[in-house]
Amino acid sequence: MTGSLMKTRNAIFQGGYISAAAIGLLSAPAVQAQTDADSEKTATNSAEPIVVTGSRIERAGFDQPTPTTVIGGEDLLQGDRVNIQQILNDQPQFRATVTPTVSVGNTSSGTAPADLRGLGTNRTLTLVNGRRFVGDNNLNFVPVSLISRVEVVTGGASAAWGSGAVAGVVNIILNDELEGLSLGADYGLSSRGDGARYGFEGSYGTSFSDGAGHVMIGAEYVKDKGVLDRNSRENLGSANFIPVAGGQQLVRDVNTLPFGISGGGGLITSGIFAGQTFNLDGSLRPFDGPNAQGVGGTDAVGLYDHIIVSTPLERLSVYARASYEIGNAKIWIDGTYGRSESDYDFLPDFLVPPLTIQANNAFLSAGIQSQLAAAGETSFSYYRLFDDLLMLRFDGVRENKEGAIGIDGTFGNGFKYSAHYSHGEVDSDQSLRNARLAGNFNNAVNAVLSGGSIVCAINADVPTANDDPACAPLNPFGQNNASAASLDYVTGTQRSFSTSKLDSMGAEIQGDLFSLWAGPITLALGVEARWEELVGTRTPETVAGGFGIPVFTSDLSGGFNVKEGFAEVVVPLLDFEDKFALDFNGAARYSDYSTSGGIWSWKAGGTARLFNDVLLRVTRSRDIRSASVNELFSLRSINVRPLVDQDTDGRAAANPAYNSNPTLVTTFTGGNPDLKPEISSTLTFGGSISPSFLPGLRFSVDYYDISIDGAIATLSGSNLTLACKQGSADACSRITRDGTGTVTQVLANFQNIARFETSGIDFEAAYVRPLFDGSLRIRAIASYVDNFVFDTGLNRTDTAGDVGSGTTNGVPQWRGTLSAGYDNDEFGADVRVRYVDGGLYDHLLTNLVNNKTDAETYVDLGVRFKVNDRFTLSGNVNNLFDNKPPLSPQGNPHYDVVGTYFSVGAKAKF
Repeated sequence: MTGSLMKTRNAIFQGGYISAAAIGLLSAPAVQAQTDADSEKTATNSAEPIVVTGSRIERAGFDQPTPTTVIGGEDLLQGDRVNIQQILNDQPQFRATVTPTVSVGNTSSGTAPADLRGLGTNRTLTLVNGRRFVGDNNLNFVPVSLISRVEVVTGGASAAWGSGAVAGVVNIILNDELEGLSLGADYGLSSRGDGARYGFEGSYGTSFSDGAGHVMIGAEYVKDKGVLDRNSRENLGSANFIPVAGGQQLVRDVNTLPFGISGGGGLITSGIFAGQTFNLDGSLRPFDGPNAQGVGGTDAVGLYDHIIVSTPLERLSVYARASYEIGNAKIWIDGTYGRSESDYDFLPDFLVPPLTIQANNAFLSAGIQSQLAAAGETSFSYYRLFDDLLMLRFDGVRENKEGAIGIDGTFGNGFKYSAHYSHGEVDSDQSLRNARLAGNFNNAVNAVLSGGSIVCAINADVPTANDDPACAPLNPFGQNNASAASLDYVTGTQRSFSTSKLDSMGAEIQGDLFSLWAGPITLALGVEARWEELVGTRTPETVAGGFGIPVFTSDLSGGFNVKEGFAEVVVPLLDFEDKFALDFNGAARYSDYSTSGGIWSWKAGGTARLFNDVLLRVTRSRDIRSASVNELFSLRSINVRPLVDQDTDGRAAANPAYNSNPTLVTTFTGGNPDLKPEISSTLTFGGSISPSFLPGLRFSVDYYDISIDGAIATLSGSNLTLACKQGSADACSRITRDGTGTVTQVLANFQNIARFETSGIDFEAAYVRPLFDGSLRIRAIASYVDNFVFDTGLNRTDTAGDVGSGTTNGVPQWRGTLSAGYDNDEFGADVRVRYVDGGLYDHLLTNLVNNKTDAETYVDLGVRFKVNDRFTLSGNVNNLFDNKPPLSPQGNPHYDVVGTYFSVGAKAKF
């Protein structure tokens, strides 16, 4: 094999400028070749260059120093996932931070952002066709059926792509050269008969004007009904902590206060009827409650008995594109539309306080009232989880509309240029229905008999200023005994609207300047600008407040703009034909923010190739993340509240008037327009081997070290004083003291006050070879996390190896996937093994007796049959052996909680 061909082959793992044929070697997209054979042949024959996302340089033979993983072909098909986010979450470098099984009881339901390294979804930059898109990283808006491949840069890339590329970049490349008509359908169901999902897809593309022009459109619809019964999965339900000898233990079916103990009949907790519950007819019986540790009881329930396993989702995504070539230029225009909705029972109102029921409550039977009177009791305490009457229901609708226009072309001696402009908007409409109006509820449960009718006590007898003619008395005793009128009175709808806008434009030119002894110097220059805006409002009822669980608490209006210029250069330093080559790659970007001013990001790296078989690489970069509109401009609230000063050393001695517990401290919360960009320092080094004596085998290993300073976070006023005491100058600057040293004001809003640190090693290997009349593919990807530190200036915690569902920032130390597949012209099959390391639930819970969580190994199977040149049938099984989840009080981002899942599909191309 010649040196140039070897470089092209190796670029699959090592980045750079590679052909569609080279991508095919890694991804082995046999099924894609069956459905898109014509376009694949065209790409292979023309060997058009493909940009690998770690660099802006497009040059044959250039090996970029930033590690990049390509997910394409059969990798996109494995598991038959519902969206591209879940495909990414199967990769070891991603954390499933926001998913349908994690975001239960959370208003982020219906979103699907990517989270590289677990550093937060706002620190992973997501691109579509190399451009930012509106939607705050919500991958529900991207049609999976149109994706050609995904390029994942697993290191900082702000110099190439700008803010947000701290953990890395996800660049989704759509197949915009479709030919013909393609239709498909898909259906899935769990082994327990729930979690039903069905979907449809269709696309059409055609050329015109002798191939100079091309138009295409594709659409995808998915309806996922979710998994609604938490108790149908082992180790879920109302799992919680209970006290045991020597500490505490995590067990299932915990039904203790404040989030449990009493089901539909409630529990009387005082007086002569203490320990009794109501039957449906209003009579009493003994309450069968939990044991002394709070476990079990047929009448007892817990909050998490009513929080679902997986949220329902309905989504529609459409993409259309038209292009036309004029000479050496291609003019294009594209448009996208996406809609996602998640509508489900959110959670029961768990903040209803214990009620004081008057002895003359009209909904008590005459017998009960008589016994209370005989005992001289005028009231009793009554506790109940209103899982029937006050089940909150969330409905979140997000709608995306975006359009872009651009031009790509060449001129002169191989120079290339491109320019684009895009405008996008996301409209969000979120409602929380059946929300308790605390004042109305208190009025309605205090019901008396007046004039032969049951009325609210505030309306009984003599009219007063407290009368409420709308009040309808509510019967709280027994399951579902309240009238429709009373429910209308005691509940309302909280609703918020927001519109997010993004305008983006950019222009770039690149080419070879001149040649040195080792080859040409290639330079890329460009400018970019974007304008971001977010406006959020609420309905008058929501603004008025009074809800027992307020969710949408503030409006928002703000925006910013940034103007940027960037440059990247590749300088070949040495090239001894097929023996040794050394390249330098450098990039810099200057970003001028309307809010915080100018800031630089940069990258410097190099590669060394030995005998075309071994590539060594190293990169050092400074990357940034600017504050979001929400962090900058969310409504700033001012409260006057007490504070416990934890920085008291010597203050009382210095001034006897010093007060360590002031009661009137002005506290600011919310957005902070003075935020600066987070600054990250990233080091990656590693290499790859592609031995010429064993064609088709490739192996790579890369070390990464990421440190983020000035990470945006919040601390309470009291914690700010403690952080100041521990040496945080930034925390001290947020505290105002009077002449006595007493705290008078704190800025407890978003601050550049935290720090992230993480390091680890990524491994990747693949082997592809012909076998019989098809091809055999084997691929393994693994990631080891050595440390994951979050430092607030107050606490410094390393959560690498913490895998509990309630552990903030927890990540398994090891994750990996091993897949093997075989494809020919008639048949395809693959098996995938996913490994998730075990660890501690939370290393800070030193008294948790069952703190250890076992590792899990999941097996997925897939099969495809090509009936003829037009029809393909497929089937998948995920989690073949139905591995049960670990004990999880909340949604777990690391382990499968659904269990075995089956899906079948069919595709036709004409």
